Amino acid sequence: MATSPTNAAPQPATARLPLAGDTAGRVLIALLLAAAVAVPVANLLVPEGSALHLSSYTVTLLGKYLCYALLALSVDLIWGYCGILSLGHGAFFALGGYAMGMYLMRQIGTRGVYSDPVLPDFMVFLNWESLPWYWLGFDHFPVALIAILAAPGALAFVFGWLAFRSRVTGVYLSIMSQALTYALMLAFFRNEMGFGGNNGLTDFKELLGFDLTADTTRAGLFVASALALAGGYLVCRFIVTSKLGRVVTGVRDAEARVRTVGYRVDHYKVWLFTVSAMLAGIAGALYVPQVGIINPGEFSPLNSIEIVVWVAVGGRGTLIGAVVGAFAVNYGKTVFTGVWPEGWLFALGALFVVVTIWLPRGVTGLFRHRRGEGEA
Repeated sequence: MATSPTNAAPQPATARLPLAGDTAGRVLIALLLAAAVAVPVANLLVPEGSALHLSSYTVTLLGKYLCYALLALSVDLIWGYCGILSLGHGAFFALGGYAMGMYLMRQIGTRGVYSDPVLPDFMVFLNWESLPWYWLGFDHFPVALIAILAAPGALAFVFGWLAFRSRVTGVYLSIMSQALTYALMLAFFRNEMGFGGNNGLTDFKELLGFDLTADTTRAGLFVASALALAGGYLVCRFIVTSKLGRVVTGVRDAEARVRTVGYRVDHYKVWLFTVSAMLAGIAGALYVPQVGIINPGEFSPLNSIEIVVWVAVGGRGTLIGAVVGAFAVNYGKTVFTGVWPEGWLFALGALFVVVTIWLPRGVTGLFRHRRGEGEA
């Protein structure tokens, strides 16, 4: 008589739970969920005279850091686990920001300087007669959500398909990605593109009917950013711990061998690159309503290089390192630009040199190394 396979080996926990064995990840998720509750309470309910009160400026600043952390996470996904060093990821961040900015501009309506119910102020100023076709539908939030994912995702797919299919790798791919974001920056500076030119998109009024200048809205955006970072981390962790993630890691370590075995390496690279770009687009979309502006400067190649520095400082190939690096470097930037504005770039360059020479695994790698020595 046939019996059920009671002795069958159970599936590994990592196949079901992305955070299994990831203590740092569990701590991060717990901190993000706690911050999503504590920060709005400290801002909205704690009196201003209290030492526990958080100003709206601090809430916005922390929200920006969360967006940067999600952006760094997207870079670590492809660089740390697939060996793709992108120096143009700022382009995907900016495209997501512009998609959100277009929606916010359409919500201004007659409250603009020229009181035009359809055309944004910069279009009226430049004597545009009608709304460009690619602006149609952006008065609806679902359309903006689709564009936030589709615009960076489509660009990454096309760029990745052309590059990886041609087996462009290493420094050549990095230069190509940097050229991509530089070309987009020059294009978006042109008034003829219909994205506000040098000034970009600004003077936003509301998001989903909520006043963007209200403290409650800023707190809500902070919560959304914290949840987005938590969700992004879970998605990345699920990918890198899956069978697909192991193939991707194999591509990073021995691409020729993985290709010889029979895997379509270019397909894996394109897929991962597209997912990474979409995460960057979400980060940009959350960033724009908190800072109140999006302009072509976000496409600057220097911004993309900074992202790589964040990941390197925190420790690439760890996910948690990208988050730590983004917070640490941007906090340092906030402090340095207030104390020594002209010296920030020198400090950033020195930091990158120090990490490259003495901390090749980043800050998290240093802590893991010391913990390993202690356990030994």
